[in-house]
Amino acid sequence: MEIKDINSWAQSVLVWLLDLPRGQKRAIQVVADLVTLSLCFLLALVLRLESLGAALRPDPWVVFFVTLPVTIGVFVRVGFYRAVVRYISARAFRVIAIGVLASAVTMFAISQISGLWLPRSVPLIYALVALIAVGAIRFVMRAIYRTRIGGPLPNVLIYGAGASGRQLFHSLHHSHEYRPVGFVDDNPALRGAVIGGLSVHAPDRIGELIEEREVEVVLLAMPSVSRARRAAIIEFLEPFPVRVQTVPGMVDLISGSAAVDEIRAVSIEDILGRDPVAPRLDLMQAHIRGRTVFVSGAGGSIGSELCRQIVRNGPARLILFELSEYALYRVDQELRATPEAGQVEIIPLIGSVQDGARAEWLMKHFGVDTVFHAAAYKHVPLVEQNMIEGVRNNVFGTLALAEAASRAGVGSFTLISTDKAVRPTNVMGASKRMAELVCQALGREDNATLFSMVRFGNVLGSSGSVIPLFSEQIERGGPVTVTHPDITRYFMTIPEAAQLVIQASALARGGDVFLLDMGEPVRIADLAARMIRLAGRKPVFDPQDASEPDAGKVEIRFTQLRPGEKLYEELFIGTDTSGTSHPRILTSLETSLSRRDLALHLDAIKSACTDNDLARLRRALAEAPTLYTPGSKIVDETGLDDSAVQTIQVA
Repeated sequence: MEIKDINSWAQSVLVWLLDLPRGQKRAIQVVADLVTLSLCFLLALVLRLESLGAALRPDPWVVFFVTLPVTIGVFVRVGFYRAVVRYISARAFRVIAIGVLASAVTMFAISQISGLWLPRSVPLIYALVALIAVGAIRFVMRAIYRTRIGGPLPNVLIYGAGASGRQLFHSLHHSHEYRPVGFVDDNPALRGAVIGGLSVHAPDRIGELIEEREVEVVLLAMPSVSRARRAAIIEFLEPFPVRVQTVPGMVDLISGSAAVDEIRAVSIEDILGRDPVAPRLDLMQAHIRGRTVFVSGAGGSIGSELCRQIVRNGPARLILFELSEYALYRVDQELRATPEAGQVEIIPLIGSVQDGARAEWLMKHFGVDTVFHAAAYKHVPLVEQNMIEGVRNNVFGTLALAEAASRAGVGSFTLISTDKAVRPTNVMGASKRMAELVCQALGREDNATLFSMVRFGNVLGSSGSVIPLFSEQIERGGPVTVTHPDITRYFMTIPEAAQLVIQASALARGGDVFLLDMGEPVRIADLAARMIRLAGRKPVFDPQDASEPDAGKVEIRFTQLRPGEKLYEELFIGTDTSGTSHPRILTSLETSLSRRDLALHLDAIKSACTDNDLARLRRALAEAPTLYTPGSKIVDETGLDDSAVQTIQVA
């Protein structure tokens, strides 16, 4: 094998090791230390006894293997394995010294108490050898990383010269991952200050500093700043040809789940920049504290976040109802690991919302007080290609679950709806509007159960969101695909949406339609361009321009609207809306149906589903008061009626 092949193989192994999850890296470190400490003990015996044969006598090794867990335990206790090898500094020797000293003292004590033979000088020799060996391995690995993987260090500006900025500077100074070349801070009192030999500058000098010092990255070190202020800073930095990254937020730093030097990409929440309104405890707990709460679709994006928020507000019992076994397992395990889990009975149940009889039995058996119905098919193109299953789940699943709740005497039933239910142009939106009509009709007649629905737009980070798709496309170098230059969407974080849903349910009086204030709509092409610029790239719209040799360019490519997709979404069907006691929750007075009229429309929809007649299904949805406007083409290939490809017009 040639030298270059060996180097290539070694570099591949290093890259593979660096890409492993942190837990696996720590496990490898522990195993490596076990082997290293064993060899160090053998060497200590050989040096003392001057004989390999004598060094293999059993007594010393019994003492050693009893001592070994103590050493590893001390390393774990003092945080030795939390340190990232490529960032390790000289202070790591102090941690290693504590571990091996504890090991040596334990070794000597065990030999004296047990009477097992061990020369008294061996623990001291072992401690010295282990200190050198364990430390040397890590510093050698750090050196190899720098020479083979690291390459030239990128110059960085640290935005924020407070405590977090200073701590970040010292971490970077030892890590050799970045080269700090200056500080920037909004506070005039800090201008001209010197930190570690670097001056603090005003923000208006950033352009000059980037050019003069060849800055590649700006690191935001302001974990406690408001989201709106962070968004303004990020927007200010966007025109500059640099990557923008950030330290973790204050919540993560306080909880200990992240360190200040764990640098991250700027999140979409940072870009959109809306500060959430603190939830009202009285509304959060009104239908939860001490109650039995049932969440359908508990493993989904919204459902799982609802469960997280519910567990924090003191329910007696939380029932996780989910069709997907894996999603149910994942959310169940996550919730059981929370500090509040010990005070809540968590019951994971596999099941379909279309099985009303089972849902009714479960609600009666467990004495359910509150239902949050989040189970639905929400992906517009997929539902357009699977109309019948989408309608069965979204419409008849809601009907079955809502009627089960009514018969079981549940106190509160809240439907999670969507802005796509407003003047829908796709089957998913039409099915969700029908689900709203189901709850409104039941709310008109059922006095025991308070039915309500909460309508809102896209949530950040949900399954099927454009945000992770854009991130992947940017990482690959593009193109970033947007369906239309003018398409806009509303966005909200999942935690804020879940908190507002819970609070809205507490405001219900029966048949209420609640709307969440989503802020201003976001133009998707602008969002894509911002994400590209924050990654240190340049967005381009001309394919020919993107094909020119420039590694910094990423094309934004416009495709076409997908079947059933709208240019913009709405939250209001009519104009009769009013505020509530919560600043971000509105209520809307909308047309509803009697149970008799609802049944007529549901019969027509059900008949079309049974006959697998897609054209009739779309017609039935449009004839109901959904304001549904179907497209001209059916993309679902499962229908039996080939004449279904037609424009459906409803008077």
